[in-house]
Amino acid sequence: MSDNGSKILVFLITLSCCAFGAYLAIYLPSYVNNSEYLGGLIFLQIVAAALWNYRQRFFPVLLLVFLVAGILTPLAGAATVGRWFILAAGAIAGFVAYMADPSHRFGTFHLLAALCVVAAFISAMVSAHPVLAALKALSILLLFLYGAAGARLAIVGREAQFLRGCLVTCEILVYVNAVLHFIFHISLFNNPNSLGALTGVALAPLLAWGVVTSHNTVTRRRRSFAFIVSVLLLFFSLARAAIVGALLSCVLLCVVLRQYRLLAKGLAVALAAAALIAAVAPPQAPPQASERDSLADVFVYKGKREAGLLGSRQTPWQQTFSVIQEHPWFGSGFGTSKTAVDEVVETRGFASNSKFTREHGSSYLAILEWQGLVGVSPFLALVLVVAVNAGKVLVSVRRTSDASFPALPMALVLIAGLVHAAFEDWMFAVGYYLCVFFWSFAFVLNDFVSRKIAVQMPHPISCLSQQWLHRLEATVPAR
Repeated sequence: MSDNGSKILVFLITLSCCAFGAYLAIYLPSYVNNSEYLGGLIFLQIVAAALWNYRQRFFPVLLLVFLVAGILTPLAGAATVGRWFILAAGAIAGFVAYMADPSHRFGTFHLLAALCVVAAFISAMVSAHPVLAALKALSILLLFLYGAAGARLAIVGREAQFLRGCLVTCEILVYVNAVLHFIFHISLFNNPNSLGALTGVALAPLLAWGVVTSHNTVTRRRRSFAFIVSVLLLFFSLARAAIVGALLSCVLLCVVLRQYRLLAKGLAVALAAAALIAAVAPPQAPPQASERDSLADVFVYKGKREAGLLGSRQTPWQQTFSVIQEHPWFGSGFGTSKTAVDEVVETRGFASNSKFTREHGSSYLAILEWQGLVGVSPFLALVLVVAVNAGKVLVSVRRTSDASFPALPMALVLIAGLVHAAFEDWMFAVGYYLCVFFWSFAFVLNDFVSRKIAVQMPHPISCLSQQWLHRLEATVPAR
């Protein structure tokens, strides 16, 4: 962590855990032979290691645990439980470390986040499942607390190292998913929309930015290939909201940088990828799809032209509007929805139960149903500020032509996320890895905008920008 006192505290906690483990091994060996207890002990060691070097290690570990909880792996069950403990540890430790810094500051954005938390707890009081709603309100508190402190410690001041790690991670995730889907026909996700969400909101925008900031030929070609593969994965998922979000993000990137030739090439690559996926008939394609279907039939209507463009969203939207009409002012309670099942069901596994919530077809409609017209105001204001901050970054980059400005990739991710969330329910679902990633970037981007880092520069690329480019391209030499 950031100060010696915190390191001493972590060392004492680790030493105590080791002593406790030795006590169990000597006097209570039955506990040591239990795989669940051993797994929990290993998990505590991982958390302690991440806390020891908080700035460099904790954010990647946090995202990894949330990602594992959302994919089909043997560790998904353990990660589903452990994600809440690691989020709580990161939020508390990050807040303590951040407050120890004399230069810490909070502003309007953080006030809006605090009002969102207060509104979430108030709405939990009127929920049909108040305990569950209160727990979900607690989860949004932990997420916003981590974003306001821990995420800022992890990124601000070490942007080049962080973004370089993000690009490498994106390449790894793209290749792993490509091999599993295209070669072994194995999916890591419960549904293709999750693959599309990860690729369209995070992987494709970040890799597109990595391409335009790569002046080294080898690095540029490697990132370009990874970007093309990510586009193939995106169309393979048939996730329309993710495709639109990624397309808008990448188009805006080329426009603000005046890279119109690159934009034309990118659109050609996207069209070729769509034609290729449509020709080979992906496993996720609807059964009624045929070889004579056009690209619009496959990607726009998903083989259900008679249902219309938004046919799959009509039912959840209608259900959501019905609940809003029944509870217009205070909603159904944060994170809980009125469903057809009214009986009390025991919750296990630290995960949402379909008996307490349902699909809404939009994050914005979901929060409106949960909070009502009274409680939704701070949430909508917070989302609006995120959109405005992203727009300010784009305007600044358009003026300076500084592609290496570290706030630019964060703005691209947030723009893609805002578009995607209009048709999916993840923006305020804290257990979803994309929610953690999105709000961490939102809090950090606010720092860049509020401190006016994006200043007018006399040259298209300043000396500082050249340093960013060289540091971002510091990669392992090719074999």
